[in-house]
Amino acid sequence: MAILDTFRKKKKEDKPVKEAEIKIEREKESKVGEKIERPKAGKKTAKKEFSQLAAVILKSPHVTEKAIGLERENKYVFKVNKNANKSEVKKAIQELYGVGVINVNMINTPEKKRRLGRFEGFKSGYKKAIVQVREGDKIEAGI
Repeated sequence: MAILDTFRKKKKEDKPVKEAEIKIEREKESKVGEKIERPKAGKKTAKKEFSQLAAVILKSPHVTEKAIGLERENKYVFKVNKNANKSEVKKAIQELYGVGVINVNMINTPEKKRRLGRFEGFKSGYKKAIVQVREGDKIEAGI
């Protein structure tokens, strides 16, 4: 039985608690329900708040030669979530960039089989959205 006792957790010995530690714990408990006041940020540091819809739907801008050429026609290309639909993409773009969306076209690129020597695998597929915005509106690159 001595072998099995080595695997059991040993109980920590109770250490005497100092009065200062008790005061700190009481202060923490009293502050739980209170709201913390934070200083308001200036105009430069304030960020626009938006729902998490755009973060879930939009993955990244899809930057290729063709996509850059489409910008002349007020069309922008984004990689989006596989489960996203046109109306969700439209709401996310309007909310995130503050532009008017006229039209959304979706392209679903399937995964492709790839081989390296004797090993087979798949190149992951993705979904693209081509978003046409109103004339005069632009989506800036923020890079």
